[in-house]
Amino acid sequence: MGARLSDGGTDPKGESNATSPVSTAILLCGGRGSRLGGDVEKPLVEVGGKPVVDRVLAALEASRIERVVAVSSPHTPETTRHLRNRQNGRGEPDGGDDERGPPALVLEVCVGSGEGYVADLTRGLSMVTRPAVTVAADLPLLRGSDVDDVIHAARSAAAPDTDSRPSVTVCVPVATKHALGVSVETTVDHEGTQVAPTGLNVVAGETDRVIVRDRDSLAVNVNHPSDLGVARRLVRERR
Repeated sequence: MGARLSDGGTDPKGESNATSPVSTAILLCGGRGSRLGGDVEKPLVEVGGKPVVDRVLAALEASRIERVVAVSSPHTPETTRHLRNRQNGRGEPDGGDDERGPPALVLEVCVGSGEGYVADLTRGLSMVTRPAVTVAADLPLLRGSDVDDVIHAARSAAAPDTDSRPSVTVCVPVATKHALGVSVETTVDHEGTQVAPTGLNVVAGETDRVIVRDRDSLAVNVNHPSDLGVARRLVRERR
């Protein structure tokens, strides 16, 4: 479970620093989205009048994150074009629901192989230094405070008097997803409670710590048309 890979994350120089500040995020937006249906690529499906990927970017901009490496794929060419327009200063969305201020993210866009989540994550990790936040582009309700929370959890989890920092996987109770009426893709038992990974993590060391957060903002992943309906309704209710 979680985003941890066995081969270790490195920056382009092959360096790793488990105790450095977490200021970089890998945004995974290369999935086909076939379960969602329709003619629009999944990251570009609109919730509240804004593409899902822009809502996630707005949450990252409202957090402590300063640099985002967005990994698209051959399956999402329109998403690649959209992100590169953002990268070049065109079509940049407004800030998130809890925006902190004007500083913009440094956005880098790369195209992964399209061979799946692990391959795209590996591509993103090759461009950053650990620890780094990883986030899926299907969390339209994500808040900057959610991102800061997992960054804080990763910092707090560092072992005393060592350079070791575990990776952190954020989960939500399965019961919360059921109560909202959204799909559940994967479940695990955590201290006697069934939980589901959210797609928000910090990749750092070889061990993995699970934290559970009971929040609507982390519970809605848009994988099916019914999930999209719930996301759109909740965004309307926020206004």
